[in-house]
Amino acid sequence: MKTMLSVDDALALIRDCCAPLGTEQVPLADAGGRVLAAPVDAPRDLPPFANSAMDGFALRWHDGLAGATTLPVLAEQAAGDGIAGQSDGACSIMTGARIPDGLDTVVPVEECRVVARDGEGRPLVIALAHAPARGQHVRHAGEDVAAGERVLEAGTRLDEEALLVLRGIGIGTVAVHRRPRLALACTGRELVDTDGAALAPGQIANTNGPYLQRLFADAGAEVVERVTLADEPDAFATWLARWLDAGIELVVTTGAVSMGRYDFVPDVLRAAGAELRFHKLKMRPGKPLLFATAGRGTLVFGLPGNPVSSTVGARVFVDAALRALAGRAPEPALLLPLAAAARKKPGFSMLQKAALALDADGRLQVRLLQGQESFKTAPLLAARAWAVLPEDAAELAAGTHVPVYPLRPGGAPFDGLTR
Repeated sequence: MKTMLSVDDALALIRDCCAPLGTEQVPLADAGGRVLAAPVDAPRDLPPFANSAMDGFALRWHDGLAGATTLPVLAEQAAGDGIAGQSDGACSIMTGARIPDGLDTVVPVEECRVVARDGEGRPLVIALAHAPARGQHVRHAGEDVAAGERVLEAGTRLDEEALLVLRGIGIGTVAVHRRPRLALACTGRELVDTDGAALAPGQIANTNGPYLQRLFADAGAEVVERVTLADEPDAFATWLARWLDAGIELVVTTGAVSMGRYDFVPDVLRAAGAELRFHKLKMRPGKPLLFATAGRGTLVFGLPGNPVSSTVGARVFVDAALRALAGRAPEPALLLPLAAAARKKPGFSMLQKAALALDADGRLQVRLLQGQESFKTAPLLAARAWAVLPEDAAELAAGTHVPVYPLRPGGAPFDGLTR
């Protein structure tokens, strides 16, 4: 077992223990948040046919068109109408309607004058205000996406924008990686699970359990079980054996991983035949974090019990494993300048609760928040990101660029920007 690893070395070790999970075919309607196991090429054009970008009149362009040219209106084409053909005159057309075969140009309503109408007010003859440009106001088939074009690569997580495009090109099902199964155990006899319950002396609300369960689900895990355990090694050993027998891909615990009398997680793991890969990192908060492998390849993360320590461990290390199991690349960081100078103890990477702000010139910068202690959760209300202060640094001047990650996996760090 390795101790006191750097953050980067720990992440590399975790990724070495991960292999992308198998694949399954799912309907597009159920694919949100899933990760593509194979690239997607467009089976058809988008748009699927040439259509009008304006309400107006479609016509066939030729050199003789000029201002005051009159044309009979021979047909009408609305959105949803099928194939029509026309070679002479004009066709009244709506935005999004298919361009009739034989026509190639659209004149907007405001660029022509209706000379005659029928008894129901439909145009019979129009006069052009000026000569149109050939092909104007036509959206061509495949102009957005051409049939056969590579649209998405394997390893892409399907967000709503990806689903929008896939629907447009006619994709009904996609091959995705199976979601990793995860079991979460919060340890501590002081924990109370019922929201709003009165607390006896020495008790605290279990904030880690619900928060981490949602974070892991957002990161792509299938959270199959969440339990709260008293400080009893036998109880944890029983649950661990159950999860290992089931081949659960990840087991995450909170609490009982430090050096106290009730910190039993490492001993239970050893007794179960687990291989402890590292225990303790050159990182704050979250220094006592533990990582092990057990059973048929189950990854076990022992997170510290303090809520911010457990949050950092989950956000940085468990999320890295979830990404690797889903065939995704490591998460890239933004590099942003510090809004103010910072000081820290060298020898440890510091993950700091941070907000993003704009300077006087509208440039993005990162602002470290007050209340960085690992038990303080209220600063998370203002936080939108984690700023990483480098391990070897002691003093960082304002303007120093540091890695920045969204507060939650796939989160939007630009929400709530201030100057």
